Amino acid sequence: MERVPEYRAVFDASIAFRNSGGLQTQGFRLDVPTEDITPAEVGALLVTHLGLLMVDRVEITGLHIIEEPHKGSRGVETATADKRRLIELNHVIIGGMITYPGLPGPEITSHLTREASRATYAPGTEFAFDRISMVGNTGTYLDSPYHRYADGVDLAGVPLAAVADLPITLVRLTGSTEREINAAALQSGSIAGHAVLLHTGWDVHWGTADYAQPAPFLSADGAEWLVKAGAALVGIDSVNIDDTAGAMNRPAHSILLAAGIPVLEHLTALGEVPARGSRLHAAPLRIERFGTFPVRAYAIVD
Repeated sequence: MERVPEYRAVFDASIAFRNSGGLQTQGFRLDVPTEDITPAEVGALLVTHLGLLMVDRVEITGLHIIEEPHKGSRGVETATADKRRLIELNHVIIGGMITYPGLPGPEITSHLTREASRATYAPGTEFAFDRISMVGNTGTYLDSPYHRYADGVDLAGVPLAAVADLPITLVRLTGSTEREINAAALQSGSIAGHAVLLHTGWDVHWGTADYAQPAPFLSADGAEWLVKAGAALVGIDSVNIDDTAGAMNRPAHSILLAAGIPVLEHLTALGEVPARGSRLHAAPLRIERFGTFPVRAYAIVD
């Protein structure tokens, strides 16, 4: 479905306060509702976004508008072309594909072919019975606490409310020169009870050798901050939520799963998800004593 283009303003600003003092910014980026916006309107949005009080005047210079997905600036609503739409956030599972380096790809075979089934069913009736053998860490998958902890909740015990119909808080990190996503980078939206999805853009490398290279990841202090803030689920569109090039203690997994927060990895198409107004569904099969399984993750924009 068609989506309305989103725009951001890039500008310098000088803000003076009525009770003395001032604030200056260079190269500031701000979500704007339209490409036809005046400097005065940008100034008003900047004040709202920053939550400033007792502002005397705002001077905006060097203003230009770019087409770029909104990152969630306060006071700006995201427009969509449709009242309601669905966005696939998962990778298609294909026989032999590699999700994570060192893990085998899925083996998809036929248990009973259509041709062989004709001997069992009435003339003109045939079925295909297929078989798949794979590790749970295949495609876009959800980690339950049991993945990390022997006494943690397994897939069968993960509450449906923890993986379905969750409001999304999208953290846009595309264009960042830093691999590490720390606590400071996360403090831009509602967290409590939300699925916090980290949009790094790393999924552009999916299916290539570059996907396995050192990728964006969530830091230990970022994971701790999300736990304290009450995140319901945390997802990322890169090869791992932890630093695969660092120590093997996997702090992000350890911290989040110890708190009972499911982890969703190898997401895709987060660029299609608006900064606000969407909900996540990413429910795995209910399997006892199993920690990780693929999901058909999707967002509902409503």
